[in-house]
Amino acid sequence: MSSIRVAVAGAAGKMGRETVRAIAGQQDITLAAAVDRSSVGEDAGALAGIAHLGVAVSDDLAGSLRKSQAQVMVDFTIPSAVMDNIRTALGMRVAPVVGTTGLGAEQLDEIRGLCERNSTPAVVAPNFSIGAVLMMQFSREAARHFPRAEIIELHHDQKKDAPSGTALRTAELMLAEPGSVLQEVKDEQPPRGQGHGPVRIHSVRLPGLVAHQEVIFGGLGQTLTIRHDSTSRESFMPGVLLAIRKVLSLEGLVVGLENLL
Repeated sequence: MSSIRVAVAGAAGKMGRETVRAIAGQQDITLAAAVDRSSVGEDAGALAGIAHLGVAVSDDLAGSLRKSQAQVMVDFTIPSAVMDNIRTALGMRVAPVVGTTGLGAEQLDEIRGLCERNSTPAVVAPNFSIGAVLMMQFSREAARHFPRAEIIELHHDQKKDAPSGTALRTAELMLAEPGSVLQEVKDEQPPRGQGHGPVRIHSVRLPGLVAHQEVIFGGLGQTLTIRHDSTSRESFMPGVLLAIRKVLSLEGLVVGLENLL
């Protein structure tokens, strides 16, 4: 079976370097291109702290996709760049696997349209950690039994968006769960986090954190806390590799890693 050729956008970032390391250890996936605005010309393997891979970092996404004949683009960039990267990839019929957060409903609708027009699939996942996906699934179940819930999400101080995509996705899934009994709560003064329907989300940004989230449910005489902690970016790599392996067999846009498990 031929190897899947992958371009990594944001290859010089922390998640990009982790992705390069993960791909380098696979027999069925090949790093075909590495793209970033910084570290141009450096070997992507050396930049990731492993052996040289013979793939130099470029700042030209379209040129890199064309030259490398990449089939999949993994994007771990920033919210201000991700949509242009997705438009470029889908326009060249390269399937995006997107871990960059901050995409709203309007942008997801645009991606769906681009997938349809170019007959090319895409995966957008707010969180690639399988443990985080399970945390969201367990929270959906709890939403059927507890009338109140709040989310506390904690991330490193370099994270650009707040609330996190994982927290927003968790709230959306809880509210959409058939049989959810979560009750609307009036705004309180002073504000306590951002309201997302009946669910309040509190964002913490501190050095030393990676990615953490707890969902606290409250009911008559009891509380339930569901928490997930990513203590290393390695925790996201099994999900990223799963998405790379599955995306080419999908149709249209798939949102959420839970739909691939």
